[in-house]
Amino acid sequence: MTDASAADKTRISESVFAELTSAFGLGEVRERRFLADGLMNANWRIDTASDVFALKRVTDVSLDRLRRNLGVLASLADDGLPVTAPVATASGSLVAEVGGGVWCLFLWAAGVHVRGVDLSLDQAAELGTQLGRLHEGLARACVRGLLPVVPDVVAADVTTPERAVEKSERLSRAVREKWTGRGFDVVAAAALEQRCELIGKHADRRPKGTVPVGALGWTHGDVQYRNLLWEGGELAAVLDWDRVGVRPFAEEVARTAQVQFGVGGVFDLVRVSAFVRGYRSVVPLEAEALADGVRRLWWKRMTDYWQLEFHYDRSDHSFDELFTADEALLHWWTVRYRQVEDAFTEG
Repeated sequence: MTDASAADKTRISESVFAELTSAFGLGEVRERRFLADGLMNANWRIDTASDVFALKRVTDVSLDRLRRNLGVLASLADDGLPVTAPVATASGSLVAEVGGGVWCLFLWAAGVHVRGVDLSLDQAAELGTQLGRLHEGLARACVRGLLPVVPDVVAADVTTPERAVEKSERLSRAVREKWTGRGFDVVAAAALEQRCELIGKHADRRPKGTVPVGALGWTHGDVQYRNLLWEGGELAAVLDWDRVGVRPFAEEVARTAQVQFGVGGVFDLVRVSAFVRGYRSVVPLEAEALADGVRRLWWKRMTDYWQLEFHYDRSDHSFDELFTADEALLHWWTVRYRQVEDAFTEG
């Protein structure tokens, strides 16, 4: 993993910044401002005498994968997709390794982040359409040799109920061992107990096989509102291409809809349907594949505890609020499982 040991992601030493300025040929820098919107990586706005840039320190992607992904963006931009290609260093590299960190630079993309539930229905449909076009663009990049050939089959891990309960019990012990009496510990302890009950009650609804239904191909991997910029009511830029990978298209559609429209502990099912219709106007994904993608995502959320692992295993509390929101959505979703599935598969 790149730069995984960075203690303070908000700071750049003056010596490291001077080396980065030289590596990217930025010239006179007038202002440097940390951007607090990101979760995993760290980003800054850099105002220079000639232009405005976004500087990114990548902390959780391998260097080879990062270089591969950045190399695809110029192809997507040339295809007219809302993507900003990276700026190369003076040596021609798309990545600068400076001060023990891994860095990339982009021209500043104008626009604002808009939560999915704040999009109009037309914008929700446009987001689906643009996701379909991005999948098509990544397929063209593959044909051009910028990405490896897509395999015929990709297996998906399906956590067994027994393994999920084991993880829950381990984390319950960690909560007790690190108990502070604060609100999050109380919430986590209760959630873990409830999760074991849910898993036992709904285990028969889990995916039965490891091979997802439907087409697969190269995907973005993290289409969510922090990685989207809107300008003048239109999607202006898709950011953060760290997680490009081969996945079932239904997986990315389902996940994108969940993180965009599963807000406040409920799904905005009207916007989910508009988004999926937009996607299917470009990529004719079958209802069976969508239903399978929704089921697999629901079971993954049921059996995954990554925010709690960050909190109790790494002492990183960055995702505490995300856990409580996702936990509320999981319960709402489980009660209305068929209703949610219908919103994805209608039409």
